[in-house]
Amino acid sequence: MNTPKTPEPSDEAVIAVAKQHGIDCDRLRFITGGEGGDGGSDERPGGNASLRSSTAALLTDYRDLTDVRLRSSMEAAHGLYIAESTKIITRALAAGHIPRSFFMSRLWFLRLAETLGGAWASAAPILLGTEAQVDGVVRYHLHRGGLASMQRPAPLSVAAAVDGAHRVVVVEDVVDHTNLGAIFRSAAGLGVDAILLSPSCADPLYRRSIRVSMGTVFQVPWARLSAWPKGLRVLKEDGFTIAALALEDDSVPLREFAADAPDRVAMVMGTEGDGLKRATLAETDTAVLIPMTHGVDSLNVAAATAVASYALQIVEDPADADGFGSGVPHRTS
Repeated sequence: MNTPKTPEPSDEAVIAVAKQHGIDCDRLRFITGGEGGDGGSDERPGGNASLRSSTAALLTDYRDLTDVRLRSSMEAAHGLYIAESTKIITRALAAGHIPRSFFMSRLWFLRLAETLGGAWASAAPILLGTEAQVDGVVRYHLHRGGLASMQRPAPLSVAAAVDGAHRVVVVEDVVDHTNLGAIFRSAAGLGVDAILLSPSCADPLYRRSIRVSMGTVFQVPWARLSAWPKGLRVLKEDGFTIAALALEDDSVPLREFAADAPDRVAMVMGTEGDGLKRATLAETDTAVLIPMTHGVDSLNVAAATAVASYALQIVEDPADADGFGSGVPHRTS
């Protein structure tokens, strides 16, 4: 038997919840019109019809979210990114990112009101529609809560991203947003201090990358290397050993490399299929491989990043090492 659908709360119920959580009701924009929200006006009790054009303009940030090419160009041009789901929005706000607006169904507003009116309250407009209107704008069924259009933070320089870092992941030409998001999630969870991207890598702040990373793209410092692969020389000058994860004739097994790893290591990860370019390998200090069995030649780039990051974790107390290598590197100061 199908579970009965929860009815959409009335405008009056939404306004009452907003007041309960200290949200200025002038921030609320109730969407009218068809499933695409084409009306764009604010006709709640006491609403101001003159907000029609500004509300329609705000909705532009959320239209056609499944069109990768359109969104990639539009978001970069307008200096925004889209945060999707309660957890992602909360992590973006906690990272100090500034919202342009929020967009969700009336039902999800009741669940997010505490966040929107709490410690990270802002003056950003809150666009509210029925589930059908929200889905019509974004062109898919939004079931993870709300959306937020966020201002892109100023990009970090490479020097700022790796300042004080001991473990860095460098990614070459990974254009799949899912893989890139998974790399960030593994890096954040396994002690990587920073991530550097080649110029052709996908956008870490694209909606799918953010979602797969569970918002860890906001936690791990990252930057793009403008010169590739010669930009790796900056890391060498800063005391990093550049280790390429590659199947070379002289590659060292990961366990062996991890057993006596240098203090500062930058692990360079290549694309699936082609691997690292020869010019990139020429800029590295050593090649490292993950030994495989059963005729498998390599792992997915995100999985390989996770394995390498785990093997090279720096633990504060050597007693905490789990024996992956004969001596997991640890900080002595």
